[in-house]
Order: sequence, then structure tokens, then C-alpha cells
Amino acid sequence: MSVLSELAVGKSGILVALDLPESVQNHLMHMGFVPEARVAVLRRAPAGDPTVYAVDGLEIALRRETAAAIRVRVLEPNPVTNAPVEGVRELAGAGR
Repeated sequence: MSVLSELAVGKSGILVALDLPESVQNHLMHMGFVPEARVAVLRRAPAGDPTVYAVDGLEIALRRETAAAIRVRVLEPNPVTNAPVEGVRELAGAGR
């Protein structure tokens, strides 16, 4: 488990929870920040804040303090396709 602000550009995660005031939660949820939504980090401003995220077909810029209150499950890249996938990392040679 991680927070959205810690994901690097190009990484993705699955939204777990919003630890924000209810009014902010409602606003973000209307834009697609709902549990189990996939969120991708697209780009950061030159000074590092805000960061642009893709969720539900939208690009949304969030300040670091807001993104730090959004818990996500990080998606690890598939070693074959390099596409982000959710799940347990497989150990090389496991089951042999």
C-alpha cells in the first residue's frame, strides 16, 4: 500500500481510500476517484507540484498534500509485456 503522491511518473495504482474531508472526497469521487479505480501518474510540474493524474478518462491535477491523502495499491509492471498488472510478484523459478 502506498499514497498517490509517492507514485513516480508513468506508474499506476488502484485507488483504495480517500483520507480527506467529506466535501473534498465527494468532489474527487464525482471526477472518478472511487475505490478500485485505476489512477496513472502522467506528469509533474517543473517544481514538483501539482501532478497530473489520469482517472476514468480524465486528466486531473492535484496538489501534493491532496494526493498524499489518497491511498493506492501500486500496480507492478508485467515482466513480459511491461504493462502494469495487479497481483503478487512471482519469484523466478517458483514451482520448479
